[in-house]
Amino acid sequence: MSDFFQNGTVTTFHNLTDRKVEELESDLLKFSQQNRLGLILPSLFSELEAPALKNIVQELSKVPYLSQTVIGLDRADAKQFDFAKGFFADLGQAHQILWNDGPRLQKVWNKLKDKGLAPTEPGKGTNVWGCYGYVLAADQVDVVALHDCDIITYQRDLLARLLYPVAHPTFNFVFSKGYYARHADGKLNGRVARLLVTPLLRALEQVVGPDELLCYLDSFRYPLAGEFAMNVQALKDMRIPADWGLEIGILAEMRRNYSNRRICQVDIADVYDHKHQDLSVQDQTQGLARMSQDISKSLFRKLATRGHVFSRGTMRSVRAVYLRTALDQLESYAFDAEMNGLTLDLHAEEQAIEMFARSIMAAGDVYLDNTEERPFLPNWNRVASACPTVLEELFEAVALDNQ
Repeated sequence: MSDFFQNGTVTTFHNLTDRKVEELESDLLKFSQQNRLGLILPSLFSELEAPALKNIVQELSKVPYLSQTVIGLDRADAKQFDFAKGFFADLGQAHQILWNDGPRLQKVWNKLKDKGLAPTEPGKGTNVWGCYGYVLAADQVDVVALHDCDIITYQRDLLARLLYPVAHPTFNFVFSKGYYARHADGKLNGRVARLLVTPLLRALEQVVGPDELLCYLDSFRYPLAGEFAMNVQALKDMRIPADWGLEIGILAEMRRNYSNRRICQVDIADVYDHKHQDLSVQDQTQGLARMSQDISKSLFRKLATRGHVFSRGTMRSVRAVYLRTALDQLESYAFDAEMNGLTLDLHAEEQAIEMFARSIMAAGDVYLDNTEERPFLPNWNRVASACPTVLEELFEAVALDNQ
């Protein structure tokens, strides 16, 4: 059972009554007469072979209000793409698959590459960016949601709750961010959000000083949630990172483009579990080590655009304050877990904090050493301006692939 507390920074939609999904869907069917609703699913081919996505497809096949589902498919050869067509046919709804490794889409991306506008490496951000372009090209929805394809505990009310605030014709929201409790199998999860993001935001506020962006980001109960919904118009001028900084980057972009009054967060699941990344202490290019570096870099970049100056001395201070803040907060999580009958390995948690502290310094070094780095993918307004036919070409390529 959720509380009803509003922190005053962004509106929070709670799950106070556990309203039936059928009632939510009935409302959304009415809303869809004014605001056509869509969904983006960024997926690796390997996720088609896992049980989580099979259940997600089964749940989505029961959803009555979607006008369009767009699947971004990465790391798939021709045979695997044919398999994906059959796999997603079970959706029973209008859907299109972006075969990102296929020759037709590669031709489109190469055309953009010649103009310096294409992503330089694959990843979730790149996949989502391409799906955003296709949604704009197809012009079949007014509000689009996005969620991950590895949610083990998925139920279709997650999507209904996520879309509801933006789909409602008399609400004024352009963006909703999902949140949920992260525990499963008797364990408290969500290490990167608990042990990296929250203490890092608070450390940055101490070191660089109060900033509205930091206060805004810290108001989200689960800032790394991969589930959000937005008005399609917001896609046109959104600049997003191509790496693991995607979620933080999108939150910051929405704050840059819109008032906090038009941004909300919504409780979308009582229990949420997904594929867990390895801590990867020995290899900083993999797992949570890589993720924590990308997230830290995204925060440094966003603060730099707001006029904050970073030096190696600043980074050392941020690391020191982060480490103390994270260790202090760890005690609170340990007590909370025990009261709720959950387990929490203090030694493993402290190991994670120490690794995240190293990642913060590594991210700082990369940020300071790469002064010419282009941190964000170009927004689709710029892409369409430089290449006026690209959206038509993207739409045609996807249509031909899905024949």
